Amino acid sequence: MNDTAAAAVEADFFARARARLTLDVPEALIDPTKEAKRGDLDLDPAMWALAGVKPLRPAAVLVGVVDRPRPTVVLTKRTPGLPSHAGQIAFPGGKIEPDDETPFAAALREAHEEIGLPAAVAEPIGYLDLYLTFSGFRVLPAVARLAPGFSLTLNRSEVADAFEVPLDFLMNPANHQRHAREDRGVTRHYYAMPFEDRYIWGVTAGILRNLYELICT
Repeated sequence: MNDTAAAAVEADFFARARARLTLDVPEALIDPTKEAKRGDLDLDPAMWALAGVKPLRPAAVLVGVVDRPRPTVVLTKRTPGLPSHAGQIAFPGGKIEPDDETPFAAALREAHEEIGLPAAVAEPIGYLDLYLTFSGFRVLPAVARLAPGFSLTLNRSEVADAFEVPLDFLMNPANHQRHAREDRGVTRHYYAMPFEDRYIWGVTAGILRNLYELICT
């Protein structure tokens, strides 16, 4: 992506996202018999059966894009020792609870609990494709425009750090590396988007790749 294309992503990202995304909740979020489009093994669909993985737990994450002159995406680094994805780069989010009115409400609640993000700064735009994870979750990414000027308070039991990555970097396919590793007896192919000293990969990179495909192509 050249400088002109990157500037175009910045200039019309929110307009394109509002035009292309909806707040319709896919049936597959809570019905595992319905087809889900994306997941940790979507580069190798036949591997799901071989791995014996059955993602059943509904979850939501917040893909928060800060409306700065150069827009950014809010990400976190999970603390070591957590039972799932310890020490990895992630979106704020987690399990959808019975009291959550919508997946968006769940994502905003989790973002407030994890990093202190005020719900009032978030303008819901729409959902990306449902994403199935190797750790058993059915994750619905919720894209929101975040008004700048907020401050964060981290829940140190879950989050070691919160930071922002330029949107144009993440939406540049030249930065979307493909790698492979052995996991549970199968070869898992995945995306990685290293940024400075941050290694963004796996579920987080897969969701960002889906954002790119839906909004920037």
